[in-house]
Amino acid sequence: MRVNKEEIINRISETYSKLSFKCQQKLSNNSKFLVLPKGEILVREGQYSDKTFFIFNGCARAYYLKDGKDISDWFAFDNDFISSINSFFLNIPSPHFIELLEDSIILEISKIDVEKLSDEHTDFERLSKIVVTKTMLRQQERISSMQFHSAEQKYDNILSIRPDITQRIPLTHIASYIGITLETLSRIRNFKNRI
Repeated sequence: MRVNKEEIINRISETYSKLSFKCQQKLSNNSKFLVLPKGEILVREGQYSDKTFFIFNGCARAYYLKDGKDISDWFAFDNDFISSINSFFLNIPSPHFIELLEDSIILEISKIDVEKLSDEHTDFERLSKIVVTKTMLRQQERISSMQFHSAEQKYDNILSIRPDITQRIPLTHIASYIGITLETLSRIRNFKNRI
């Protein structure tokens, strides 16, 4: 797929909130265009990360390592932003890793540039607020699902949001993301496939 930085910025403007031509130019001058392979680690646990990443094409996950177990915490797909939120906003070491699960085309923006663009352009400030709000709402939905839904409901929820998730994300990561074992997920899937 051949794409340039301007197309990516245009997609951000169309998907989230309209950016003026001047703001788009400034964003283009203050961001990095990256084409990265599957398996690339964008952020490591313990590393300070002042970057946010817009995924034009591809997918990524944030995950923790706890007692030798790999626990997925967040998935991002085409047109999503992802970052180590704690590190980005609080300037502390990242508690998790961010890994690409597919070959991906990404726009990388530093916190300094996000702040500068927000100060200079009200349309970029509005875009930042929309991105943060959408992220908070998605995390809130996930917390509610983890607390109040059965294993089958959790799986149904994630499928309703991302019908293609099982084609793009390994089942082990999906199971840990919704807080169930791989065996339970396999049982749910087998039962659904028989219906």
